[in-house]
Amino acid sequence: MEHEVQNLFERYARFFGQSLAGEMDMDEAAALYASDFIAASPAGVTSGKNDHRFRQAMEQGYAHYRAIGTKEMRIRHVRLSPIDDCHCVAHVAWTAIYARKDQDAARIDFDVHYLVQVLDGEAKVFGWVSGDEQALLKQHGIG
Repeated sequence: MEHEVQNLFERYARFFGQSLAGEMDMDEAAALYASDFIAASPAGVTSGKNDHRFRQAMEQGYAHYRAIGTKEMRIRHVRLSPIDDCHCVAHVAWTAIYARKDQDAARIDFDVHYLVQVLDGEAKVFGWVSGDEQALLKQHGIG
């Protein structure tokens, strides 16, 4: 399971970089996620389907990241908490780099906890839990 999950997040980070460069491959994005998912943050809990609405939301989300000056998103570390033979929580430590007007670039470290399912040798995200992204960006003068 560890190899499949590491591969998933290598693909995820690569996709994020391409998206920040304006080169989004929505088929690749969809392949990272299960057919249905849940998300939780201080803003609430939502659920959704990996469909055209999700793809549109992802396109808008990456456009927003570019608009606020996100230049790079890199993974510092991935730690797994296995649940059973097919499921785990992947604790992913990210570093985001943001360009800011008339200031040095901001470097922000944060964690996201992904629910991952591995079936037939392929890992997919079916959920995630994150902190208050908007508060963290505001704290660093971004957005």
